[in-house]
Amino acid sequence: MADGSNPPARIRNIAELAKIAGVSAGTVSRALAGKSLVNKETRERIQAIAREHGFRPNQMARRLRVQETKVIGVVVPLGHEQRQHLSDPFFMAILGHLADALTESGYDIMLSRVIPNADDWLERIVESGMLDGVLVIGQSNQIEALERVADYYKPMVVWGSLHPGQRHCTVGINNRAGGRLAGECLIGAGRKRLAFLGETDVPELRDRYLGLCDAAKAAGLPAPEQFHVHLASDTMAEEIAGHIDRIRAGIDGIACGSDLIAMHAVRALADLAIAVPGDISVTGFDDLPLAEQTVPRLTTISQNIAEGAKQMVGLLFGRIAGTETGSVEMAPQLILRDTA
Repeated sequence: MADGSNPPARIRNIAELAKIAGVSAGTVSRALAGKSLVNKETRERIQAIAREHGFRPNQMARRLRVQETKVIGVVVPLGHEQRQHLSDPFFMAILGHLADALTESGYDIMLSRVIPNADDWLERIVESGMLDGVLVIGQSNQIEALERVADYYKPMVVWGSLHPGQRHCTVGINNRAGGRLAGECLIGAGRKRLAFLGETDVPELRDRYLGLCDAAKAAGLPAPEQFHVHLASDTMAEEIAGHIDRIRAGIDGIACGSDLIAMHAVRALADLAIAVPGDISVTGFDDLPLAEQTVPRLTTISQNIAEGAKQMVGLLFGRIAGTETGSVEMAPQLILRDTA
């Protein structure tokens, strides 16, 4: 033991600690894990020696020995939009809820923003041996990869749309129903010339556009126009500005593919003294916290992100435990505020 004048030498491994304590390495391992197989006096003595010498067991090595890492991979695939960043408000919202649920359950997170540059990008993640399971935020244009991996890797849950015959497990809302709600809201406000701002090569956003088309058809209105706007925030304003002349010439109701697109659209219209909702009604999609802080406050479709994140983590834990789980499809909800 140290006399107080010099700090004790640091212990590098269990073998060194066992030598100082005069016991076997197995006894040290069990004592540090708090196992009752080691009597209380010996256990406390070994733990005291470990503290004195600044020894902390390698938790990752222990976890790998028992085939459990206590690490969950959270993956954001951006095959459809390589310029989109994790700082996007939607990603920040769902990541926060996932992180809270996972860390409160004793798991660490390994976060990956992936630009799929090889067919086996997802296989390399799930077969790394570093993870107990994987949560994927968004299907992007990577349905084929998700389906292929889901055939053999069970502890994986994806935030996205549910389609007939789909094999990978998803949590998300019925995006087509959400798009229809947005359309019905605009039509209910007296709007007859509708448009969709957003991409349609992403499954979730394509369904939102199709839902808007459903609402227009049911009301006997022409099919809505579709104006392509990327999800990358650094290009939204410029792209919306490029559509603004066509919008102001013939559109009185806009359903946007995301809240962020809607916020940029409202700003672009305001810059041209086009009143929202007086001249043009606008709806968003997501119901991010920012949606009720804008002026005017954003009418939007809620994905219930908090509940969805909770469902994702619950399904993943069930799958890690060996339970076969199905997908969860939640109902969208219209949040009526000021822009429509």
